[in-house]
Amino acid sequence: MTASAVQELLPQITMDPSRCLGCRSCELACAVAHSTSGHLYGAISERPLPHRRIVVEQVGEVRSPVPCRHCEDAPCVSACVTGAMARDEPRGLVLCDGDKCIGCGMCMVACPFGAVWHPPETRRAQKCDFCLHLPSGPACVAACPTRALRLEQVSAAARRKRQAALARLLAGEWPAPAAPGAGLTGEGGA
Repeated sequence: MTASAVQELLPQITMDPSRCLGCRSCELACAVAHSTSGHLYGAISERPLPHRRIVVEQVGEVRSPVPCRHCEDAPCVSACVTGAMARDEPRGLVLCDGDKCIGCGMCMVACPFGAVWHPPETRRAQKCDFCLHLPSGPACVAACPTRALRLEQVSAAARRKRQAALARLLAGEWPAPAAPGAGLTGEGGA
């Protein structure tokens, strides 16, 4: 099965910038989920502080979380000289093996979404790992109070988008104004 076929079947983290409040709950939940203690009070006393693997960015009036897209033809994987960045084929995810990372930073430079970090304390690549260690799935999705982040199949996200466009059409709001942050969701389909 190809990586794209796997990605079509497995749920992905999708985002809707129109729902994002910029509260950064996703960032906090991510850092806590990747802390040694696994809870907020323990995480704030850890040194070094645990790092988030998702960032809320703002462009103009629009705020949106920017998670790793686990690209099919992932530039971070191609740029990695040690094989630390690799695709986990069964799950369709791009994961980083910190033990293989030499901290060269090429993955960070290659990522088109800026979704790879090299914390100064470790100088080793860190990125979204889909919270595979949590039975409930990605902590960022669970923490989002407005469901700007969702865990869903891409085809379901595309269907939701089509239904919203149809609703605007039926309400006489067509042509619909361009959605803030359009194109950031990774949702396919027309």
